[in-house]
Amino acid sequence: MKKSISLLIVLLVSSIWLNAQTSKNCTLLDRWFNDSLITNSSQARYSGCWGFTFNGKDYATIGSTEGTHFFELTSDQKLREIGFVEGRFNSSQVIHREQKTYRNYAYAICDEGNSSLQIIDLSFLPDSIQQVADIQDQRFGKVHNLYIDTTHALLYACLVTPIVNNQPQSLVPMRVFSLQDPLNPVLLWEGPEDIFEVHDCYVRDNIAFLNCGQEGIRIYDFTMPTSPVYLSNLTFYQDQGYNHQGWLSPNGKTYVFADETTGKRVKKCSYDSTNHLLTIDALFGTTNYAEAVPHNIICTDNWAFVAYYNEGLRIFDIREKPIEVAFYDTYTQNSFFNMNGAWGVFPFPSGLVIVSDRQNGLFLFNFEEEPLLAQTAGEFQVYPNPIINQQGFIVRSGNDEIANFTVTLSDEFGKIICTSTVNGFSYASLESPNSPGIYFIRITYQNYLEEEIQVVQKLVVF
Repeated sequence: MKKSISLLIVLLVSSIWLNAQTSKNCTLLDRWFNDSLITNSSQARYSGCWGFTFNGKDYATIGSTEGTHFFELTSDQKLREIGFVEGRFNSSQVIHREQKTYRNYAYAICDEGNSSLQIIDLSFLPDSIQQVADIQDQRFGKVHNLYIDTTHALLYACLVTPIVNNQPQSLVPMRVFSLQDPLNPVLLWEGPEDIFEVHDCYVRDNIAFLNCGQEGIRIYDFTMPTSPVYLSNLTFYQDQGYNHQGWLSPNGKTYVFADETTGKRVKKCSYDSTNHLLTIDALFGTTNYAEAVPHNIICTDNWAFVAYYNEGLRIFDIREKPIEVAFYDTYTQNSFFNMNGAWGVFPFPSGLVIVSDRQNGLFLFNFEEEPLLAQTAGEFQVYPNPIINQQGFIVRSGNDEIANFTVTLSDEFGKIICTSTVNGFSYASLESPNSPGIYFIRITYQNYLEEEIQVVQKLVVF
């Protein structure tokens, strides 16, 4: 007796906090939210998030109006809160709180009020965390953002307002600190002196990409961190706005950045590592980009993960011309202000993705990249094909706008083996039929005119 085929389609997890979600190729696994945290009239409680791996386990952090929260990503793909460090300044006025990690320490900053650099010991994870330093002096106070070059033990702090004896000092565009002693950062350099701000930065192999707001992007060589060398800039460019943040792909060939301005699209650049030049190759964004604002980005060689404020999480295939392949709308509220919603994003190598939403907390998603890697031709593609018995295969739409369809598998005599409906995904991952032979896959969907379309593909099983 033949076993019926089972579809391994990852279904959208229903959420009790909102009646309806808009998503594609992205599965919500868990969400953490604490409505007891102080907030203001906009109900914004949360800001930056970060992910890290320690002793083989994945962890996440999120900043809130009151401090920094730590979570273990459990084996059953849930968020388990394991610790909290209260900020020196905790208030409904807190907008920016960010975190980064180095070795067994987390570094947390805030850009409002009587703030400081807090250093948290992670050595006892997953059982507990402990604050071991709280630095507010001529080095630190309010800090807008930070990046840590873990290879060279350098901490880059952006937009620093030192606070000495409770008195804010002059704003510094950026400061670079040595972390040779992780609990005692040593100031090595500050600048650049000819610009007002460095809003954010990305650093690899001592090459720093500085996001300088209205003055575009600058690239510096920090091989000698006390005397960095200016390499190039991208001061004027198409679709320019407030240059906010960017990320370099692991292969070093692609740099993606966003302007935090309504209607400005995300930029994909090729990076010439010999001459340290950026060339914008493509502009991209959501369908609603003219009314939307992109915020923070992390990219891999294949994907750009964008926290897109009111548009939620957006994932783009950046291998060629960028195409949006997945999304999840974390912010379904109605608001005339288009900088609510998704603030930060961090993708793990496992396919898990965390997103911090200003109003709705910390989200945990699963993003299956393998079904979306193959280039599709025609309306639907079945691959691999032929397959070996017991080998899985994928049915993918050639038009990723088609994310709702029905798959019916029949043998060569017309006997239906299985029928299943896919919602919210442009692909289905299936197991092989139990016996070798020729099979037919009928895909049924509605086009934009709501006409029913059928496509039939042959599958050969050895």
